[in-house]
Amino acid sequence: MGDKWIATDKRTGKLILRFKIKNHPKQFFIATGLTDTAASRELVISRRDLIASDIKLGIFDGTLAKYQFTTHITAPRSIDVKNRYQYDLAELWERFTEYKKAILEQTTIRANYRATQRYISKLPTTKLENAPQIRDWFLKNTTHYMTWTLLVRFSECCDWGIASGLIADNPFEKLKIKKPKKRSTTEDHRAFTLEQRDLIIETFESHRLYAHYAPLVKFLFWTGARLGETFALTWGDIRENCTRIEINKSCNLYGVKKGTKNGKRRTFPTTEGSKVQQLLLDIKPPPEFYRPSELIFRSSTGRPLSTDILQNFWNGYSGREAKFYPGVVRSLAAEGKCPYLKPYACRHTFATWAITSGITPDRVALWIGDEVTTVLKFYCHPDIVDSECPDF
Repeated sequence: MGDKWIATDKRTGKLILRFKIKNHPKQFFIATGLTDTAASRELVISRRDLIASDIKLGIFDGTLAKYQFTTHITAPRSIDVKNRYQYDLAELWERFTEYKKAILEQTTIRANYRATQRYISKLPTTKLENAPQIRDWFLKNTTHYMTWTLLVRFSECCDWGIASGLIADNPFEKLKIKKPKKRSTTEDHRAFTLEQRDLIIETFESHRLYAHYAPLVKFLFWTGARLGETFALTWGDIRENCTRIEINKSCNLYGVKKGTKNGKRRTFPTTEGSKVQQLLLDIKPPPEFYRPSELIFRSSTGRPLSTDILQNFWNGYSGREAKFYPGVVRSLAAEGKCPYLKPYACRHTFATWAITSGITPDRVALWIGDEVTTVLKFYCHPDIVDSECPDF
């Protein structure tokens, strides 16, 4: 877009909007009636953004009636107070996302804006007049930090909606909650004991809903690989006899391939007869179905994995009619059988028990793709007691 849309009429000195649409024969012209001031330009820019958004969504009003200015404007446009929310949260967020596509990278749109859209789709109500209920639902069904993040995003979206003449006010403006303090380093890097690790694996193996994910959980615990690296693994990354795993790529939140976190390629070694080798051999497709480019781990419905999917079976999710399906680790924690730790604790568990079993920090750092200083700082826990070492 840019300022080429906005100009000053040489005859009147007033701001005008002039633009063309691809495959449309004529140029569009809108007289604003506004003197060229900073405040007026802000108003014209918001109208320009609304037009650009409508064009992308395929709902552009070719008559221009929707985009006209009046001579006495105190708001982007007059909105019926009785019906001040002409859009619900889902619709407004979709329009906001389309607008942001013009100025943000695709990976940012997928990681943040589409991720937020998925959270919105889980809500029992998306009506903007029910903003307090939306806040309370997130506080009950997600973390404090995620609720804070979403409320900030919703408020930004509504501010844009006001500037674009779509809604009259921001129902989330006064609903923001205090930003939670960052958890301590010690808590963030806690590890499960080997007994807790094995209990989690056994529970997945026998679970009615989540047994499909048992191989994935085993792999995470037994290799210490990062989540994105594991989601991106293909059979072409595995040696034929499954004793070497090449880790050279990763996925972000929604499957966009990129390099590893630190840009380093590495090889994870597995010995003959090890649990990791046997796991890979057990799930490896027969020759007639083997494809080097095929992902090793997928969802139960065949989709590429994401952190959202992992959170569903680890933590739990709300299904239809707001019925909640508890995740494996959240349920075990509620029963007092293990602490509740995030999925990344699989990596911490591997590294911690590798160090405890006598593996040198430099070798552990090489296997998990980290720095030796990081391994020494976070994975040499003084509270880990002697126990049987893991099978590398």
